[in-house]
Amino acid sequence: MADYPLTKFHFQVEWGEGGNTDEPDLRFTEVSGLDKEIEMIEYRDGFNPEYSKVKMPGMVKYSNVTLKRGMFKGLGSFGDWYKTIVMNKVERRTVTIKLLNEEHQPVVTWQLNNAWPVKIQSTDLKGDGNEVAIETMELAHEGLTTEFL
Repeated sequence: MADYPLTKFHFQVEWGEGGNTDEPDLRFTEVSGLDKEIEMIEYRDGFNPEYSKVKMPGMVKYSNVTLKRGMFKGLGSFGDWYKTIVMNKVERRTVTIKLLNEEHQPVVTWQLNNAWPVKIQSTDLKGDGNEVAIETMELAHEGLTTEFL
């Protein structure tokens, strides 16, 4: 059996405790921003005879994650979660993104810890277009873990 790279078009998104949510189905057309970066610290000790800085790892920085999906009549809205945000209070959720194989089993899982919406974007409207209406939600989070199954 030959080994092939994973395809990226078959995935699933869950949010809430154990994937529980008030929406019956969370289907997305795109998920982006699943990255993390270690900030670099440059330091030079005054007693160092070298005229160069030492580079050390610093804090981990996470990008916001963007979720896109088609708009459906009667299928809740990203806005429902967004409306829960008030000054100094936010409903934080665990968001799990699973890349699935041909048997619909997860092969890679990304988990966002303490995620909450920071931006909601509705679709653009065009009188001469025929595209599907897409809504977008951007999530901030406090940690990203990746697990290869």
